[in-house]
Amino acid sequence: MARKTAQDDPLAALTLAVGQEDLLLDRAVREVVVAARAADPDTDVRDLAPDALQPGTLAELTSPSLFAERKVVVVRNAQDLSADTVKDVKAYLGAPVEEITLVLLHAGGAKGKALLDAARKAGAREVACPKMTKPADRLAFVRGEFRTLGRSVTPEAAQALVDAIGSDLRELASACAQLVADTEGTVDVAVVARYYTGRAEATGFEVADLAVTGRTAEALERLRWALSVGQPLPGITFALASGVRAIGKLASAPRGANPGQLARDLGMPPWKIDRVRQQIRGWSADGVSVALQAVAEADAAVKGGAADPAYALEKAVVTIARAARTRS
Repeated sequence: MARKTAQDDPLAALTLAVGQEDLLLDRAVREVVVAARAADPDTDVRDLAPDALQPGTLAELTSPSLFAERKVVVVRNAQDLSADTVKDVKAYLGAPVEEITLVLLHAGGAKGKALLDAARKAGAREVACPKMTKPADRLAFVRGEFRTLGRSVTPEAAQALVDAIGSDLRELASACAQLVADTEGTVDVAVVARYYTGRAEATGFEVADLAVTGRTAEALERLRWALSVGQPLPGITFALASGVRAIGKLASAPRGANPGQLARDLGMPPWKIDRVRQQIRGWSADGVSVALQAVAEADAAVKGGAADPAYALEKAVVTIARAARTRS
């Protein structure tokens, strides 16, 4: 989870979120916005990319309001701000406006370091949001997610979840939330296996493996079997999404890289790299896009968006299998 300094008031005049982990950066922003709207439900939130913050824009956004409304101004990729805009931000840091919270998201590093240093010198509340490149960091993240959600997870189960899903923190967070929502008691290896790893019985991952290789009839047969033995529907959509995303990740990776290097770069176990290489042959970029849209629609359906979620899953499987044959 994001690590915070001792200055831990989300309504501080300035919050500085430093790092390149998108999930943690988004959470840092959300924490400030939630706190601001708890203090004032009418809080005005402005979420800006660097090119939207031109010289003079910050002064306009932070000018005193006739109604003294609370405001949150979020600046993403602050390291990319122009030199003139950086001057504006530095000037503002010297005289912040009451009832306004400025949130700067900065990648860290050398680019834009002058702004980073100025924000720290101004006493910013800092939230560290580093990329989690080490397996131990991802394990700690998973344990922290369960702790935040009020549940226990065994070390073996946390490892199994990371092995099954990889390095994508959004997917890991989603998986933790799903397990907490759908199960009771301590999350152990058996629980993780039921949702995210292969078994002798039909599983979502078996369905996904068949679908992403274009084997429509077999995938549908296995899906119906999975449904008949009570496989959780969200687990199946998760497996389909993971399968398609793995195809997309490997398709965009440099050609000729060895499995070990790809495993480190893409956050997948080496055995999964080998499997996806076998699955990727019929895929195109357009096919990946179509398949991801189909999975998103199925996910919405199984979460209450359709009267017949089983049919929505079958439709997604057919679409994915067809997409797997889009490259001639």
